[in-house]
Amino acid sequence: MKNKVLILGAFVFLTTLSISCNKKAEETTAAPVVDKEQIKMEIQAIENTFAAHYNAKNTDSITYYADDAKSFFIGREPITGKDSIIEYLKKDMESLKKGVKISFTTTEVHVSNDGINVTEIGQFKLVDSTNTTTGSGNYFSLFEKRNGKFVCIRDMAASDSKN
Repeated sequence: MKNKVLILGAFVFLTTLSISCNKKAEETTAAPVVDKEQIKMEIQAIENTFAAHYNAKNTDSITYYADDAKSFFIGREPITGKDSIIEYLKKDMESLKKGVKISFTTTEVHVSNDGINVTEIGQFKLVDSTNTTTGSGNYFSLFEKRNGKFVCIRDMAASDSKN
């Protein structure tokens, strides 16, 4: 009788241990559900806001970049830090002809499994007051979610122009 109780006790113990271990493994491997299309719309909205501030020459309202962002443009050294990038944008805005507006189109997003990092690939277009395209190109941005909000930590742009 003692052996039967001991065997039954061991069986219950091992079964409980097995179930507990399986639940724990399932809990740790379940990745959060990431809605890629929702994130793409969110990134596009960020780009639209950036364009609106850029077109209004309102650099004080640009919240696109993280403080430690780095930006890469062809033909120049990388620009490090939000303040330095904003200073570069101010000079860039001054060089635009009157009435020229920029727009950005998010074409692809690649989202990390945890939804914290997003790589965006897109196109930009410059149009004049008659809506004639005066320039265009492509860009590549890396966003990180900080304090519940995506901010750009790295970006790179290249113009289609042959100049």
